[in-house]
Order: sequence, then structure tokens, then C-alpha cells
Amino acid sequence: MSFLSTAFPFQLAMPLVHTVAGDVSALLPTLLGLGLFLALSVVFKPLLVGLLRAALLVLQPRLSLEERGARRTLRGVVLLTRMARDLDCSQPGLAAEMRVLAGRG
Repeated sequence: MSFLSTAFPFQLAMPLVHTVAGDVSALLPTLLGLGLFLALSVVFKPLLVGLLRAALLVLQPRLSLEERGARRTLRGVVLLTRMARDLDCSQPGLAAEMRVLAGRG
């Protein structure tokens, strides 16, 4: 290392600058492509969400109103039966009433 290298530190840093600039220039197309993809996905997000929901409806159609009502009723019957089973030891009268309610559906 000479005396001039301390006088001109910029010339010492040039090889490092060229190396970093080469690495950045190699990543530049990838970063630009990723940025373009993200920008387009933000712009077209409602369209993409709609297409995804339509695809999900094709694969798994929505239940009809009667099927949803039957499922809700069954869930209530199961809940009342479970509560009656929990209360069977402490309050048998209340448990019997709950079983009657569950039997009505």
C-alpha cells in the first residue's frame, strides 16, 4: 500500500463498487419482474378474488337453504343432548327436559 492509496481512497473502493454494481445489475431483472407482478396483483385483486370464489363454487357448491336448515337443526339437537348428558347427574329433571326439546328437533 502506497502513500497515494491513502490520498485517493476512491480508487481503492472502485473494485468493491464494481463487484456490488455487478451483483445488483444481475438481480435487477428479477426485482423488476417481482415488482411488476406485485403491482398487477394489487390492481387486479378483485378480479382474482372473484375468479377464486367462482372456482371454489364449481368444486364445492353451496348447500341449499333446506340443507343448511337441517344442518343447523342437527347442530342444535347435538348441543342439547350434550348439555343433557352433562346435567344428568346433578339435575336429572332439567336433563330430561333438554332431551325432550332435543327430540322435537
